[in-house]
Amino acid sequence: MTRVIGFAGWSGAGKTTVLAALIPVLKDRGYRISTLKHAHHHFDVDKPGKDSYRHREAGASEVLVASGRRWALMHELRDEAEPRLDELLRLFSPVDFILVEGFKRDPHVKIEIYRESNRKPWLYPEDPGIEALVSDAAPPGGAALPVVAPHDLGAIAALVERLAWPLERTLAALAR
Repeated sequence: MTRVIGFAGWSGAGKTTVLAALIPVLKDRGYRISTLKHAHHHFDVDKPGKDSYRHREAGASEVLVASGRRWALMHELRDEAEPRLDELLRLFSPVDFILVEGFKRDPHVKIEIYRESNRKPWLYPEDPGIEALVSDAAPPGGAALPVVAPHDLGAIAALVERLAWPLERTLAALAR
C-alpha cells in the first residue's frame, strides 16, 4: 500500500538536504521510495541539441526517452494549467512511500522543515496538515507536535512511518 507524506517549508529551509539523507535510511529499512518535487521556476531535464530536446521543441506533447538503465517521460504543458498534486500522485507506480517536497498549500499530511537562519516565518500552526516539525530551533510558543533535529534521521524516518497517509486518503483530502 502506497503512503504519502509531504515535507513543507520555505525555500532554503533544507528540505532537499533532509530528503536526500532520509531516503537511504528508509531504503535500509526495506522501503521502496519515490519522490515528488515541486519546482517554482522553469526547469528542464533535457539538453539542447539532443534528439529528445529537438522533438519537444518541434512541438511534441510528450517525449519518452528510454535506455537499458532508465526511462523518462517529459510532458510539455504548453498552454495547459499546472497539474494538481492529486493528478501527479496518480502517475506513480506502487511503492511504500511517496515523499512530496513542496506543495505546502495543499491539504495533505506534512512535516515542516524549518531552519532558524533562513529567517522565514513558521508554517505551523497555521497549516493544520503539519503533524511534526524538523527544526534547529524551538517553535514559537512551543509545539503540541513532535519536534526533531534535522540530523536525527532515525527519528524523521519513524515520523514518516507513523504519520504518512495511505494514497487513497491523501487523494480524498486533495479532492475536497
